[in-house]
Amino acid sequence: MARKLRVEYPGAIYHVMNRGDRREAIFHDDQDRQDFTKTLKEACDKTQWAVHAFCWMPNHFHLVLETPQANLVEGMKWLLGTYTSRFNRRHKLFGHLFSGRYKALMVDGSGNGYLKSVCDYVHLNPARAKLIGPEERLETYCWSSYPLYLTDRTARPHWLCVERVLGESGIPKDTPAGRQQFAAQVEARRHSELEDEFKPIRSGWCLGSEQFRKELLEQVSERRGLWHFGPEIQESAGDKAERLIAAELKSKGFSEQHLEALPKGHTFKVILAARLRAETTVTLSWIANRLRMGTRGHLTHLLYWQ
Repeated sequence: MARKLRVEYPGAIYHVMNRGDRREAIFHDDQDRQDFTKTLKEACDKTQWAVHAFCWMPNHFHLVLETPQANLVEGMKWLLGTYTSRFNRRHKLFGHLFSGRYKALMVDGSGNGYLKSVCDYVHLNPARAKLIGPEERLETYCWSSYPLYLTDRTARPHWLCVERVLGESGIPKDTPAGRQQFAAQVEARRHSELEDEFKPIRSGWCLGSEQFRKELLEQVSERRGLWHFGPEIQESAGDKAERLIAAELKSKGFSEQHLEALPKGHTFKVILAARLRAETTVTLSWIANRLRMGTRGHLTHLLYWQ
């Protein structure tokens, strides 16, 4: 069965999200939310995960976590499976609780603001979903790590790590003054236009610099299998195809201008198209467009008679 590739390495940071099956509630009451938090604590003890942010919504959850060991898949399997068993036992139910596989956005932890951005996205979820009123402060939503950011460190769970997000927010110390400054920043962002900043978090597969993306794509290329799918797989295939095209152009002393000028059915283009078809998973439409070979149907005809 096809499934998304999970890239794992020591120190990786992920924004993990999963919804209830058929978008149904995964928390029926506060006891369920407490049980999920307790199960997360146990998962962190088992895996040594550090959690940077979390938010429990009625029918889904958000979790930003760092894996000192390369164990996201193993840990998430235990977390979701254990909570599902406890939920079903408590409510006298059976079967699936969560909808398919969880989403895991990879986050650049270089200190350039990407971790802060994704944690802000998580902490602002209750306001965007109108679970708190416009006049209520964000910390009144208690099923989030945000109120814990504003408390003394002795009152926080040991698995919640706030220092990196505070640092990316320009706050050097975890002090009452620093926490007050953090609260002011987050409340200000609550009333800002953040659509463009948050779009890659909602729909992308990674959040970070171009160098971070390229390094991940190299790992995706090395680890992918025929049963994997997802936007990162498509992007990885495109990168590989571009490298092959560049190498072939260089070997012939051609430039992009030569590629543009050559006829659609030129032998060089047909041979290159056949190689791309054999060595990558890019589509015929992608190849036809990239090599200026006309329509997908015309390329199919040329490859057939090669």
